[in-house]
Amino acid sequence: MRKASPLLHGALLCCLCVVVHKADAQNPSGTLDLMARVSPTAARPEPVRQFTFYVLTRSYTEITKDVEAQDVVPSREKFIDDLKISPELKEWLRAHDVLDLTAPNIDRLITPEDILHVPEFLLAYQRTNSGGVTPGIPKPRYADADKTQNPARYEKQHEEYFTALKKFIHTHPESESGMEMELTGVNPQVKWAQIQADHKKRVLRLAPEVAQTKYLAAQTDTDLEGRASVANLPAGNYWVSTLNLDAGAGDTRVRWDVPVAIQGGRTSRIELTNLNATDARSTP
Repeated sequence: MRKASPLLHGALLCCLCVVVHKADAQNPSGTLDLMARVSPTAARPEPVRQFTFYVLTRSYTEITKDVEAQDVVPSREKFIDDLKISPELKEWLRAHDVLDLTAPNIDRLITPEDILHVPEFLLAYQRTNSGGVTPGIPKPRYADADKTQNPARYEKQHEEYFTALKKFIHTHPESESGMEMELTGVNPQVKWAQIQADHKKRVLRLAPEVAQTKYLAAQTDTDLEGRASVANLPAGNYWVSTLNLDAGAGDTRVRWDVPVAIQGGRTSRIELTNLNATDARSTP
């Protein structure tokens, strides 16, 4: 077997170098250097030590929005429709921007007409003023049995009671005070808050998973000076993110989702501070 000549070896090496350089030109890479510091209130900035930063190919904020959109929660209208309450109370809830029937001063939103129209409000009002605590309040004289046995008498006494009660509520608005305590059993806010809390938990769990499985380009940990570096990043646009984790110092807790452009053959430097962070206390 003949050995290849030195000239042939040289030619092959030259060809290989040309191929490698051409590949590098088509897929140039760069380096990212970052430094992270957090400034507590009225104090000097402190480095974010031994903290993991994620380099994503998409903004974590946008990733979270996608996850929220896919994890659909019922609309307010649908939620009200599914409640096991009277049609009259559903109608009242649709007409008012409130779901918490036990909120302080809810009685200011409930009119005498509402009390007479909505069965839950009437029952709450009657319970609030039962036991003789409200002098002069009208008492119903009609009996449920008359509804079928003597409907004419029932309707007459029922109308008389409602007319007298409406007049009494108008002249004694203070008699509505405390109704919210009797509406706990039909209060939709408890269920609505649970739906929102469960949705938030699912998003908090799923968004970091989606970010790391679909959009993660690299991750790096800071040193004791708050510095970190990522090499061999293909040229392009990225976001430096803490995902849903908080970085903190003193009384300050922040998160980052900061865009950065990587250029081939160059080092891009980014400084993460309070100025380009979001307050973790205001972030879901």
